[in-house]
Amino acid sequence: MLVIMSTSRTAAHHNDTALGDFLPGDLGWHLGMILRGHQLALTHCVGDLPGSVRGFQLLSTVVHRDPANQQALGAHLGIDRTVLTYLIDDLVEALLVERVPAPSDRRARKIIATPHGKERLKELENKVREAEAELLVGLNVEQSAQLAHLVSELSTSIHRAQPGMNPCEAMDALG
Repeated sequence: MLVIMSTSRTAAHHNDTALGDFLPGDLGWHLGMILRGHQLALTHCVGDLPGSVRGFQLLSTVVHRDPANQQALGAHLGIDRTVLTYLIDDLVEALLVERVPAPSDRRARKIIATPHGKERLKELENKVREAEAELLVGLNVEQSAQLAHLVSELSTSIHRAQPGMNPCEAMDALG
């Protein structure tokens, strides 16, 4: 059994009506539809970037989360280190990121965004922001904010409990 909650709040605290009228499995179907819609929208926005959605996630993580080194970057994104190396190579070739010695360990490499990479990320984030707003068009502003908060809480909980989980595998499994 996959344990995803690391807090005192567990499935034992939920009763049979925790998901209302959802049938067992409905949650997964709905999440899959949302994920697929998001993936299609993002691919449309960032498809010309090396690595497409993964390249965007890497560039965003480097700029906004500032991981200590390449290993921490891969762990955060859940990307295999071989795949990560090729993705970084492609982004370096596109002059979006560069490898520098990690301040904490000169043997390790830290990935930083170039000025061009930061500017490109701003452009892409504007496109992604618009695409995500379009994806949420059926919700009002309050509902959209609530959904974003709840999704963040749940994904953070899962990521803490299973830090090696690869979110890209979920997309691959959708076929």
